[in-house]
Amino acid sequence: MPDGPVILFDAECILCSANAGFVLKHDRADYFLLASIQGESGATLALRHDLDPHDPTSLLVVDGTTVRRDSDAVLFIYEKLGWPWRLAGLLRIVPSFLRDPAYRWVARNRYRLFGKRSTCWIAPPEYRSRILP
Repeated sequence: MPDGPVILFDAECILCSANAGFVLKHDRADYFLLASIQGESGATLALRHDLDPHDPTSLLVVDGTTVRRDSDAVLFIYEKLGWPWRLAGLLRIVPSFLRDPAYRWVARNRYRLFGKRSTCWIAPPEYRSRILP
């Protein structure tokens, strides 16, 4: 397993996989690796950090011993993508005890709101080296 940062995402969720594609496209520094929670590496990391790979309730960013989840994970990702995406970091003025319930509501309802894939999302060929098995 790499030390990180690795984004663990739900590859069956249309919103989550669209975000994964967005990150791959805009991460010009190739800073992040991605792992589907449904995949072997992603499931192992998820279990290690108390996230059920069969019922993922959050996005995780695992960076060595640091684990970010919920809205902190999303903001961290966008801050690292650089300009103009780093402006999302301004949302940190909203305390996490207010941000996280909104994040968790979307996470719980993501399939109903955005849909669910019948198969896991597969990254375009040019990004496959950044996807953990």
